[in-house]
Amino acid sequence: MIEGLSQGLGGGVIVLLAAVVTLAAFVQGTSGLGFALIVAPVVGLVDPGLLPVFLLASMIPLNLYVAWRERRSIDVRGAGWISAARLAATPLGLVLLWAVPERHLGVVVGAATVLAALASLLVPAFTPGRAAYVGAGAVTALTETATGVGGPPLALVYQHRPPAELRSTVAVCFLVGEVASLGLLFATGQGGPGQVWPALLLLPAVALGVRLSRLAHHRVDAARLRIMVLVFATVSGAVLIAGF
Repeated sequence: MIEGLSQGLGGGVIVLLAAVVTLAAFVQGTSGLGFALIVAPVVGLVDPGLLPVFLLASMIPLNLYVAWRERRSIDVRGAGWISAARLAATPLGLVLLWAVPERHLGVVVGAATVLAALASLLVPAFTPGRAAYVGAGAVTALTETATGVGGPPLALVYQHRPPAELRSTVAVCFLVGEVASLGLLFATGQGGPGQVWPALLLLPAVALGVRLSRLAHHRVDAARLRIMVLVFATVSGAVLIAGF
């Protein structure tokens, strides 16, 4: 078993996670989702104890940048409803985290990743309304607070909207939720500095990935890239479940 990141970082683990985080930041900066879906299974295999704080802390600078880069495309109404539901349901995500033993958290992450990815691939096109916004916000609160994976419900809502609107609005919703989840986790003793400093250590990898996304987000077919990410997430989640 690889030594846990919360206990010590080996050189090989640093290189592996730096590569994964760079790829994930590039994918999310380009398509609007994918960071948690790519990183969570890998971190779950390396050290489940880092979830969800490591993911939440790593995504804050990424989503802050994406939201600012495409701020003119933000769906303010949708982001408002999603964020309100997200904040209201965050405590339920903490309950889920309490209810699941740490040794089983990797299984939860894997199952949530696979189910969310499959749902995103199978759901037909629809025009989102208030019910869709509130539902996505509530589900995201549960999954992101407990596991760090919250993108698929939001992607479902915006999957048929222009790529810039998806990227910017999802980034804003993520920012609100990540700050709320981290605050609640720390306030209740479910998170600590040992889970945050690895995210700070890998901040250059996030910066590199999002910097590269500047060169591609106008050129890459976001819909096709989204499907590739979700297929990868399904395989990764299945591997994570099988490993526990």
